[in-house]
Amino acid sequence: MPNNKIYDQHIHTCFSDDSQADPEEEIKQAIATGLAGICFTDHNDFGYKQPDGSDHFTLDFESYLEKLLPLKKKYSDKIKVCVGLEQGLTVPAADLIADFDPEKKLDFIIGSTHVVDGIDPYYDIYWEQKSISEGIRHYFENMYDEVRTIDNFDVYGHLDYICRYIPDEKIKKDPRDFLPMDLISEILKVIIDKGKGIELNTAGLRRGLFANPCDKILNEYYRLGGEIITTGSDAHRPEHVGYDLDVAYRILAETGFKYIAVFTGRKPEFMPIS
Repeated sequence: MPNNKIYDQHIHTCFSDDSQADPEEEIKQAIATGLAGICFTDHNDFGYKQPDGSDHFTLDFESYLEKLLPLKKKYSDKIKVCVGLEQGLTVPAADLIADFDPEKKLDFIIGSTHVVDGIDPYYDIYWEQKSISEGIRHYFENMYDEVRTIDNFDVYGHLDYICRYIPDEKIKKDPRDFLPMDLISEILKVIIDKGKGIELNTAGLRRGLFANPCDKILNEYYRLGGEIITTGSDAHRPEHVGYDLDVAYRILAETGFKYIAVFTGRKPEFMPIS
């Protein structure tokens, strides 16, 4: 599949605390690999704390826009460049999230669940005193509250993010039997009813796992009539821009999707998956 039909709508730069990537280098990488377009989506998580209590993922929004918005124009004759955000969703921060970007300067907002009860499942402490089933279900219980409460996002990012950090290597590679599909189905129904979408994120493939969400969730979204879906590499380095998105497109086509959504000005345009 020619890359010039592929869009990477989940890319991080040095404005995210977990990346040192120069955004212009990432644009150059996208051009070199023939991508049709990219969207920067740096982290903003209100109230995110590391286990030592220090703040993390607080975006300097004005500096972010000052750096990235001119790049849209600079490279407009070579590639579609959009500026978005990955907003960490938590119910306690619902009002702050609702008021974010009031001047509507962003093209796209990914809503993601990174924190449950103040802890990222990335850290071992989340899993203490929880079975794997309990830890996963509690994550999706929080997500259910978030999708019903919060509206200021366009797609839900890496819906089964928690599965990347399951503290059992065998289950981590295939967690399908541990997914609370009754609850996940309700989450997907809310997302669809609100006119939102989900993304297929290839970062798990870099880890030797699977694209997020896994096929069981992706099939359920399709079965329920979900139509809005984006693709993203979740790149934190230039060399990861566009990573395995051809695989993502193939997965979507095999699932039955005919189009991906590409967001500009917070509105989707549907591009055929050929």
